[in-house]
Amino acid sequence: MFSRKLGVDLGTINVLIYADGQIVLQEPAMVALTIEDERVVAVGQEARDMYGRHPEHIEVIRPLRDGVIADYEVTEAMLRYFFRKVAGRMRFRGPEVMLSVPYGVTSVEKRAVHEAAVRAGAREAYLLPEPLLAALGAGLPISTP
Repeated sequence: MFSRKLGVDLGTINVLIYADGQIVLQEPAMVALTIEDERVVAVGQEARDMYGRHPEHIEVIRPLRDGVIADYEVTEAMLRYFFRKVAGRMRFRGPEVMLSVPYGVTSVEKRAVHEAAVRAGAREAYLLPEPLLAALGAGLPISTP
């Protein structure tokens, strides 16, 4: 077993995971849960496909709002599912994960993202502000003013 480095764009609408310079996962940031015991029924595209067509005992939610975690446990479960989905395809364990966070989030919100990633299976989790990552992605020089 070996470890991979992943870039995670944890968005309110979609979650993208990058590895080896390419997108390896792009799915809606949605989770379907049972209302009674909040058991996860579906994640990502499968949960999106259920939206508006699910039975009364199931609700489909977005666990992130405005780029920050609105429901910690559900976000952790969603990340765990996505990490396992990528790991099954790439055969690795305990990835190092770099996550984007919106500029101006509080230290409590940053800690919640970090802890959710680690509890979801990341060996290490690093947080970087979205504007910095956008500049890097656009090829802008970030070391000069």
